[in-house]
Amino acid sequence: MSGKNVIAGLIQMSCVADMANNLEKSVSRIREAAAKGAQIICLQELFLSRYFCWEENYDYFNQAEAVPGPTTKLFRELAAELNVVLVVSLFEKRARGIYHNTVAVIDADGKYLGRYRKHHIPDDPGYYEKFYFTPGDGGYQVFKTKYGRIGTLICWDQWYPEAARIVALKGAEIIFYPTAIGWATNQDAETNRQQYQAWQTVQRGHAVANGVYIVSVNRTGIEGQMNFWGGSFVSSPFGDLMFQASHDREEVHVLELKLGMIDEIRVHWPFLRDRRIDSYRPVMSRFIDDSADLI
Repeated sequence: MSGKNVIAGLIQMSCVADMANNLEKSVSRIREAAAKGAQIICLQELFLSRYFCWEENYDYFNQAEAVPGPTTKLFRELAAELNVVLVVSLFEKRARGIYHNTVAVIDADGKYLGRYRKHHIPDDPGYYEKFYFTPGDGGYQVFKTKYGRIGTLICWDQWYPEAARIVALKGAEIIFYPTAIGWATNQDAETNRQQYQAWQTVQRGHAVANGVYIVSVNRTGIEGQMNFWGGSFVSSPFGDLMFQASHDREEVHVLELKLGMIDEIRVHWPFLRDRRIDSYRPVMSRFIDDSADLI
């Protein structure tokens, strides 16, 4: 783990049907974050379009592209120009009939470092992602960038402690979660509050359990029957809420992360030291019907 500090940038946007408009806005927001000193900048999940997974529509497959591909090329040039690391969420066409929800990571010199393909794919009302996306099969990825080692997980991955643990064990200092999550527009305020708090709490728990920073970047705005709840946030390795965006406004926020804190936290709360890896085999089961057979 490095002892230097890193300046992270979060871009929380609303999106429209015109993909060119969304692309132009994202580039403008990246420039704004870089001008404020950001070194690693994360965009929200599927920022190039409205969240099309609210329905099953074959036409949306026409929006997919290769990764690396044309959008990756554009952001490689932008990263090199601004000397920033970019975390870019894309709808990837891997092959005919195989599509992924993918993050491309681009280093500050414009080098394409690789991609992470979303592993956990939801299928709920308003989130019909299994219709579009094949689960990732390339493992959980950590990228060594100019400014630090980062893990990249995507939205529904946020709820799974196993994913956060694996990227932490692989050396991630910061976990970035590009996200698209919200409330149904007909839902009551108390349910909205409970859902948002559950979402944030579980991720702050990942930060504490693994001694890493969490940077979660959500979209905002109403799209169809979904009110995307924004609320992008950053958690320290101690679980402190360092920043939380509004629920209903676009925001560009930049803040400093002290990577030296990771060593301090892990020394005083040595969860990784005390793991009983010899006792965890049951977690590999889908469900433990008879625990006596698995001990």
